[in-house]
Amino acid sequence: MTGWTKALRKPRTMAAVLALTMAIPATSLVSVSSAQASDIKVVVNDQAVTSYDIARRKAFLQLQRRKGNLTQMATDELIEEALKRSAVQRAGYRIPENRVNEAFAIFARGNKMSTKQMTQILNQSGVTAKHFKEFIKLQIGWGQLVQAQSGRRAGLMNEQEVVAKMLERGGPKPTSTEYTLQKVIFVVPKSQRGRLAQRRSEANSMRGRIGDCSNTIAVASQLRDVTVQDLGRVLELQLPDGWKDEVSGLQAGQTTRTKDSENGVEFLVVCRARQVSDDRVAQLQFSTEELKNGGNSGEDLLKLLRENARIQRR
Repeated sequence: MTGWTKALRKPRTMAAVLALTMAIPATSLVSVSSAQASDIKVVVNDQAVTSYDIARRKAFLQLQRRKGNLTQMATDELIEEALKRSAVQRAGYRIPENRVNEAFAIFARGNKMSTKQMTQILNQSGVTAKHFKEFIKLQIGWGQLVQAQSGRRAGLMNEQEVVAKMLERGGPKPTSTEYTLQKVIFVVPKSQRGRLAQRRSEANSMRGRIGDCSNTIAVASQLRDVTVQDLGRVLELQLPDGWKDEVSGLQAGQTTRTKDSENGVEFLVVCRARQVSDDRVAQLQFSTEELKNGGNSGEDLLKLLRENARIQRR
């Protein structure tokens, strides 16, 4: 992630940089006025990166106070963005201009400027508002593409993929613990959050009175504002992150520790725990592994684009 991308997410962090730009001597800014005389420096899949483009991006890097070979850095960034732009266009994403203008205005407001003032600073620095808006449009489109790719990868494997993975492993189906659970909630209204400590103590007292799930409701009925929910059968692989560590390893009749929630104070009761091995377990296990081993979707996609790209430097 570049410094400028971080700035897009936290616009106030660029306020000082943009303000300082007004004080930078004109001779220290990159000259981009000779756009008509620009030369093609790189061709990326038939997209030209010109010396004018590089000059504007170099000015961009100056605004960020980046150090090093700015020309090389600018060129590398533009090559990367050309790859992203091709992918976004092939995917059919069209970012409306009004959305780009809205993001531009939000960034300006975050830096306590009007869009006119923002435009003036960008133009004076040699970046130009047009270049910045092109950058915004690409970031939005690329974000949508990566999100879509991540969503597809996060889905469950189909039957054929599961069979292929099992053949690849050459072993038995994976196993997982299946828990039958109940959730006990000591209700605390939002207006009475000061009672959490008291309710936590009451919940811990009830935990000591539960032998198995057959008497949970009977015990709860003797207390005030206590709800019991049957969660049914849940595979360990499907447990929410907030409860997984608490539930894993428990046996029937045991409870988790209490947790504060938006509803009050909660804990889970294990009604049953058993080892299972079936197609559903294999599907969840292999899909989870694929997602964890997938790495960063954006970086992976960019690497793939680069490997299949035609990049000619001149």
